[in-house]
Amino acid sequence: MSKQIQEEKNDGIIFHPSKLFMYLFLASLTMIFLFLTLSYLYTRIEQNITPIKVPSIFMINTFILLGTSYFVHQANIAYIKDNTQKYQRSLLLTIFLTIIFMLLQIVGWNQLLENNASFFNATDNAKSYLQVISILHFIHIFVGLPFLVLFYLRAKKRMVEPVSVLIYFSDPSKKTHLNLLTLYWHFLDILWVYLVLFFWINSLF
Repeated sequence: MSKQIQEEKNDGIIFHPSKLFMYLFLASLTMIFLFLTLSYLYTRIEQNITPIKVPSIFMINTFILLGTSYFVHQANIAYIKDNTQKYQRSLLLTIFLTIIFMLLQIVGWNQLLENNASFFNATDNAKSYLQVISILHFIHIFVGLPFLVLFYLRAKKRMVEPVSVLIYFSDPSKKTHLNLLTLYWHFLDILWVYLVLFFWINSLF
């Protein structure tokens, strides 16, 4: 009961410094990617450049990344319910799918290179925009991965007996950090869906 009261108390802090920082950071990322995609569209139309076809593997990666969102959400549910096994399993599956996504992303880049030899040696602004957009998203996934691994390793280390499990699940700071990580991950997934749809629609015209 005390845990629930503590969580409600923490959730009531609307302008928690960490949350405020995350919201501002995600808002900045939104503006950056929106600017880059619209600039790509403007440049492609103005210069009458043939659009780059999106490899089908990017579509597959969309479902994989959505899978990471599902499992990180399940980790939150497991945390609330004090379900140790589900919590650790969900984090591990999130890490596994994230690594698969990153590997397939590299495969997708290789396909772009084969279909368009100048992709990584762009001679026009439109291709340069696509380079920056895809690499930026990859970097933010890469940056988030160590935090997932850290959550998992700490859970494995500290969830060894009932008392330590109770202490772990009762720590309000961990709940806050898990919520922020989940928010960050959902944002990256939504951003990826937007980017894939944007470039796929562009490739039709």
